[in-house]
Amino acid sequence: MLQKKLGQRIADLRKDRRLTQVQFARALGCSVEFVSLVERGVNAPSVARLEDFAKALKVEVVDLFTFTGRKPTRMRRLRISKSGSWTTT
Repeated sequence: MLQKKLGQRIADLRKDRRLTQVQFARALGCSVEFVSLVERGVNAPSVARLEDFAKALKVEVVDLFTFTGRKPTRMRRLRISKSGSWTTT
């Protein structure tokens, strides 16, 4: 599931930048077939290659995992109350 979402996100970002798969593959130094496999969610780039994908798309690595339709989660701070129990703020 994550692999398919990542592939779709990469494809969307590539299209937003008006890059063909051929142009994108050249920028990455890989084959068009690999780009196609990644975008279809059949294959996934290695962690080391994620930086190359982000750089070619002119985004941060975290932006590759920012999927549309997903609500951001709010971080909650935990603290210990005077009574010794955990509370959130």
